[in-house]
Amino acid sequence: MDGEELTEQETALYDRQIRVWGANAQRRLTKSHILVCGIKGTVAEFCKNIVLAGVGSVTLMDDSLVNEESLNANFLIPPDENAYRGKTVAEICCDSLKDFNPMVLVSVEKGDLSARSTEFFEKFDVVVIGYGSLATKKAVNEKCRKLSKRVAFYTVDCRDSCGEIFVDLQDYKYTKKKLEEKVDCELNFPSFQEAVSVPWKPIPRRTAKLYFAMRVIEVFEENEGRKHGECSLLDLPTVLEIKKKLCEANSVSEGHVPDSLLERLITGTIEFPPACAIVGGILAQEVIKAVSGKGEPLKNFFYYDAQDGKGVMEDISNSFTS
Repeated sequence: MDGEELTEQETALYDRQIRVWGANAQRRLTKSHILVCGIKGTVAEFCKNIVLAGVGSVTLMDDSLVNEESLNANFLIPPDENAYRGKTVAEICCDSLKDFNPMVLVSVEKGDLSARSTEFFEKFDVVVIGYGSLATKKAVNEKCRKLSKRVAFYTVDCRDSCGEIFVDLQDYKYTKKKLEEKVDCELNFPSFQEAVSVPWKPIPRRTAKLYFAMRVIEVFEENEGRKHGECSLLDLPTVLEIKKKLCEANSVSEGHVPDSLLERLITGTIEFPPACAIVGGILAQEVIKAVSGKGEPLKNFFYYDAQDGKGVMEDISNSFTS
């Protein structure tokens, strides 16, 4: 990404941003290539923010057709049915994002992300999976990690008014300001597989309950062959049985994962727009930091719950067991 200088047009358009994070950071952004798979409300907010920030290109993957749920929180889809009839979510969002910033190349890639070869991901600097299955997130993360170049990997999931972001920057070097000096720093990130496989017992009790609840929902959807959000109150007994088994396997009490939280996550299948704006904004901020190399990145989970208005960062890794 350290290549050509900014053009006069780019310098003029991104002048205010350059004053904040510098020309070198903006140059890295304009040369970056972002892959985004799964576009609902939170990811729509993310895409809007990175396009306005001036990344080089955004490739969208979402072959689903627009339905009533799509219109709830995804502001990139126009309300006029004639505008989206017969088009996929990715195609509609692509058209809308081009209007936000014509200097960013926005395109659509069709097909199943999990079926793509490792080489497919080499042309990207950042991969973001929204609302993906447990198997897809694990598989794509491992493919990204096999590449000779570092590809920043993110997942984002919003259910009801709750959101989760996962970050894997592998071995990441960055600079941050300490008093008046710039300090070189380095962080080592676990893979998605490692981060969701950490035994629960050593994890501090103060850790966000959403971390454990999301793992229960992932296992439920995988066991039942469900797509993201394909659940209802009728599934609660099965979800609670899975929670019981996971708690027993991890030697923790069932109170570790509140039943009321699981009920919210399986019944609130429609995203809460204000939560989308916050979680999508945080995700965009993190991607911009990772691409530009400016600022301390989030490591490695972020949780937001609109019920209490709190956002928390959780560092979940095998360090708890060592």
